[in-house]
Amino acid sequence: MRVDRLGRGGVALAQTLLLSACTLVGPDFQRPEVPWLADWTGGSLKALAAEERGKTRAQTEIWWRNFNDPVLDRLVEEAQRRNPNVRTAGMRILESLAQLGIAESLLYPQLQQLTGEALRLGQKTEGVPDTTFTRYRAGLGIGWELDFWGKFRRGIEAADASYFASVAQYDDVQVLVAAQTASLYCTIRTIEARLQIAHENAALQKRSLEITERLFKSGNDSELDVQQAKSQYLSTLATIPQLESNLRQVQNALNVLLARPPGPLPEMAAGKDKIPQAELGVIADIPAELLRRRPDIRAAEMRLAAQSALIGVSEAELYPSISLRGSVGLTATSLTPSSKTLDWAVGPSLVWNLLDYGRLTNQVLVQDARFQQLYEQYQEEILQAAREVDDAAVAFAKSREQVALLAQTVQAARRSLTIATLQYREGLTDFERVLDSQRTLFSQQERLVNNRGDVAQNLVALYKAMGGGWEQGRSRPLLDDATRETLGERTAWKEMLNTPLPPTGADPQLKPAATGTPSP
Repeated sequence: MRVDRLGRGGVALAQTLLLSACTLVGPDFQRPEVPWLADWTGGSLKALAAEERGKTRAQTEIWWRNFNDPVLDRLVEEAQRRNPNVRTAGMRILESLAQLGIAESLLYPQLQQLTGEALRLGQKTEGVPDTTFTRYRAGLGIGWELDFWGKFRRGIEAADASYFASVAQYDDVQVLVAAQTASLYCTIRTIEARLQIAHENAALQKRSLEITERLFKSGNDSELDVQQAKSQYLSTLATIPQLESNLRQVQNALNVLLARPPGPLPEMAAGKDKIPQAELGVIADIPAELLRRRPDIRAAEMRLAAQSALIGVSEAELYPSISLRGSVGLTATSLTPSSKTLDWAVGPSLVWNLLDYGRLTNQVLVQDARFQQLYEQYQEEILQAAREVDDAAVAFAKSREQVALLAQTVQAARRSLTIATLQYREGLTDFERVLDSQRTLFSQQERLVNNRGDVAQNLVALYKAMGGGWEQGRSRPLLDDATRETLGERTAWKEMLNTPLPPTGADPQLKPAATGTPSP
């Protein structure tokens, strides 16, 4: 008879678990619709890609290699490994893994209590024998709230989405660090080129000053020419300290990205006369997928998915919670004859916070309002992403157009200076024409160098706007050996430290949004 009762109880439990597996309250998340994105053709990027059609396709995942600069390649890869923000983002992934483990543990018995006690008891009365004795008790209690309404599964869904959001944020940091490193590198090379031009023009102007001084001393020229030549020479020299100060500040900024102390970068000692240049590779992705693959957009989608699941967690609180509870205890004393008592209890319990309905209902509304806030933020983020792509594309195209024009301008200014100098020496013109030609040459050379730097900077910005440069980070360890050892000694991370990142393309495939549905 007892066996029959246990059998019926097991069947009932199995039915309850089966029912709980089929009940899931709250909305199922769908990728939010972006009405304008399907018709967006890429703006300036489309026109730029058309210009590049037929050319060799360049790297987009490791885009910095398009510059064909080994020093830049090494610096970007070092920054992506050692940058403090990258390491912090890696620790956030481990934190998300731990949070996911907490959420998954709630599917199992939540109350597991082991108790034990040993008490010395007694009562001493005059004329009555001493009744002192020892009592021992050990007990085990278990409580298991069944996931009848999907509260815990929605919690796992939220934690899982948060984990993938942390991975996408890690990818985004990789993109930012690569772009910042390349941008600072190009800035350093541009300043170095400007310093070289300043020194060359200062040397040229010094020779003009020496000529005017000789002519003045021989009585063939006025002091005015000497002072004008001296003023221009010293003015050019005065630009050098400011450029050197700017150079050191940018070097220090790059060192921070590399987790190095301030100072010059030894590997950049060579190549000072070359600003990195590259052509844009053919864009293979359609504009909509180009934006949606950006790590920051993927992170925003995952945050939306996590918040959608939290609506379900809150909604499950509106319904009764069903739990299985059990306990067993053993009591013994030191009295003679010894007595032992075994106590046990098992059965279901139901808790329903009916009088808390107002608070619980509004908690659902709070989570829904938070979802809608994230939805609006997502719409703005994808608009900003499209703007960044278009801004960078048009800036790259137009700055590249300027290079050829400014190169001709420099060539004309150099020829003008040569003619003015010859005419001055032959007495056909005054020294003011020479000074004007020197100023023009210096100015146009500066414009050309700055413009070449802008071309490189705009190409870096374009690759950043397209979200390139994060893929290699998925194959690298999150932590260096020293940090792994420290964490392993301090706390019980165990195999979590060895958990690899999901490979590229393994992120959750979100359901497409239903037309006109801006909510989960």
